[in-house]
Amino acid sequence: MTSHRLLGLSGSLRMEATNRFLLRNAARLYGATTFVEADLNLPLFNADDEAEFGAPEGVNRLAEQIALADAVIISTPEYNKMLSGVLKNALDWVSRVKPNPWADKPVALMSAAAGRAGGSGAQSSLVAAMMPFHPRLVVGPEVAVAGSRNEFDDDGLLTNARYEAGLQGLMDKLRAQVDRRAV
Repeated sequence: MTSHRLLGLSGSLRMEATNRFLLRNAARLYGATTFVEADLNLPLFNADDEAEFGAPEGVNRLAEQIALADAVIISTPEYNKMLSGVLKNALDWVSRVKPNPWADKPVALMSAAAGRAGGSGAQSSLVAAMMPFHPRLVVGPEVAVAGSRNEFDDDGLLTNARYEAGLQGLMDKLRAQVDRRAV
């Protein structure tokens, strides 16, 4: 099994966020890989600040991490049926970087949320937010962890076999996209 560079973006800044746990479980199931969690704690996008100072160092680092990754996994909480503002802000900043680091990049989406739908609405809005970047989105199986605070143990491991099986299927499809891209 070839080692891949996998980048994770959590739409939550909380260190103990279930979306971070979900990313770490995804990386574990993905297999032999170098996994890095990106830092999305960026200033709010402001075109005036960008014109005066350029993109912040954190934005340039994030764009470089995306460009260098073999694949990206994104996990978002759901805020009012949408992806988080933290994640949208990061996407807005990276959209300003040229060349587009997302182009043809294999990307898998997932969510963990307190509600019964597990963030399905957030995933739909995330798909729409990603479309202008032309990534290679890996579709299904959908991983939307509902009642997420109750689905991870004290070590951050998924405890629900159904969610783990879905996540394994999604990671298998993502790995296949990376391997296909390398040919």
